[in-house]
Amino acid sequence: MKEKLVFIAVIGGGDISPPVAVIAEEVGREIARHGAVLVCGGLGGVMEAACRGADGEGGITVGILPGDDRRSANPYVKIPIATGIGYARNAAVAKSAQAVIAIDGSYGTLTEIAYALQSGVPVIGLDTWSIAIDGREDDSIIRASSPKEAVEKALELIKDRQS
Repeated sequence: MKEKLVFIAVIGGGDISPPVAVIAEEVGREIARHGAVLVCGGLGGVMEAACRGADGEGGITVGILPGDDRRSANPYVKIPIATGIGYARNAAVAKSAQAVIAIDGSYGTLTEIAYALQSGVPVIGLDTWSIAIDGREDDSIIRASSPKEAVEKALELIKDRQS
């Protein structure tokens, strides 16, 4: 029987600090080491760093781009998908994955988190958004303290959902 591919989205800001880039790159490496496909928005920042890490380990990277030009993808995206739908592509990023790892991030990241959670896709957070309702923290984002832990949690949640 043919093995099924596992898809993990990595989301985060396009303008990031060097320490965040290191975290994102390690997440990408861990995803590739486990044979999972990395899905992202295909541009710079967290997306590029994660793809660089996955590419360095021979992993598969998919970039779901906001514009019409596949050439706008970062150089580590192996499969660029041009959507021409702008930020609406955030829904496609979140829904293309079986788990999402959010690193740092801006409002685009927040929308991807919301799309994932709305669809029942688990979100693992590394130094990312917290969500509160009426002053009470919502614990929907599963916290991880390291790239390795984030990927392990994602894989565990995917496995649990498939059984």
